Amino acid sequence: MALTCVRHFKVFPSFGTFHPFHVRYCSGGKNSSRQCRQQFLSGVRIIDLTRILAGPYCTMILADMGAEVIKVERPGCGDDTRTWGPPFRSSESTYFLSVNRNKKSIAVDIKTPEGKDLIRKLAQTSDVLVENYLPGKLTEMGLGYSEMAKIAPHLIYCSITGYGQSGPYAKRPGYDIIVAGIGGLINATGPKDGEPCKVGVAMTDLATGLYAHGAILAALLTRQKTGKGQFIDCNLLSTQVASLVNLASNYLNAGLDATRHGTAHQSIVPYQAFSTSDGYLLVGANNDNQFKALCKVLQAEDLYQDDRFKSNQKRVLNRDVLIKRLSEIFGEKTTDFWLEKMEGCNFSYGPINNLKQVFNDQQVKACGLIQEIDHPTIGKVRLPAPAVEYSCDEGRVDQPTAPPLLGQHTREILQDILSLSHEDIKSLLSKGIVECAALSDK
Repeated sequence: MALTCVRHFKVFPSFGTFHPFHVRYCSGGKNSSRQCRQQFLSGVRIIDLTRILAGPYCTMILADMGAEVIKVERPGCGDDTRTWGPPFRSSESTYFLSVNRNKKSIAVDIKTPEGKDLIRKLAQTSDVLVENYLPGKLTEMGLGYSEMAKIAPHLIYCSITGYGQSGPYAKRPGYDIIVAGIGGLINATGPKDGEPCKVGVAMTDLATGLYAHGAILAALLTRQKTGKGQFIDCNLLSTQVASLVNLASNYLNAGLDATRHGTAHQSIVPYQAFSTSDGYLLVGANNDNQFKALCKVLQAEDLYQDDRFKSNQKRVLNRDVLIKRLSEIFGEKTTDFWLEKMEGCNFSYGPINNLKQVFNDQQVKACGLIQEIDHPTIGKVRLPAPAVEYSCDEGRVDQPTAPPLLGQHTREILQDILSLSHEDIKSLLSKGIVECAALSDK
């Protein structure tokens, strides 16, 4: 089937005009895909009223797809993560840099009447608004969904909270580790006989951002049919409980509570890390054929012939005996020795890398997972690249932009999008309602 680029239009009843929204359906090889002219979300404008991690991660994914993301920040301080360090590069925290590429920053005091009015005007020219305030907070300020829907019925309004819009916890601030504890993840994480542990990165936040970005894409597709926006409610607790997957099913259907197993798996054996003579090695033999192949590599054929280990169910029941024997064998040689022996095997294996080893890993390099971007004050900034590849080259932004300085695009947005005059902008600046970064305030 030949590649086609389709331009869609939607009608907003309150405006009576056509608003362009580009969606491309691409097929064929990479060479043919060069016929495409727009990124997936070209023409989609997003107001980003989020900070910290879940919201900014969501909007960064959308920005990577070509959406114009306008990050609204507080004058003087901006997103809280701008100060979360060390480490810093120049005056920017590396935390902030990690989730804010391909965005524009406007610094607006949305507690002032003039600041609120600017957000309302932006909403009328935008497709999506994403926020992560406590439930009801933006409604109190006149910027809630019901207010926005009256002036911009096409607007998709996505709220990201800790616990949802109602219920006894709704007004609590929601942070990853707290919700991960309430939602069962922390209790299932850590060494078998040790204390519960958090995951090394904020997976509840990140998973919520992923849920939110998918929900926004679905809402954009729905609006193509209806011309209407909608309210999307995403929250960390719902994400965490939904993400318990097999652990939740074990309890709901069999009454089996989750227990801590370190790197091991509750229902699969062997599937864990083993100590070698100089480090660690992860091995996963998820079926009987893979277990047999592992035993051959270890020259321990007696193990798969042992009736106690003939099936995964039996291996789980006799976990302690099997793992003790495997641990003794792995401990006799180095990690590199075992990696070389396992090359080409049909089971999964790999080392436990530190970050230096991660970014020097040959497969990480082959996937192009380091992205280098020019920053206006820092110079070169290196970030993890987007995780998804597309057959259509325009599936991601060809020339990514660095995470913005606070207020770097204030003047551009006020002038080019909201059509404010020089005098109007000057007045807003003098009152401290908006702020421009030094680079843009010329």
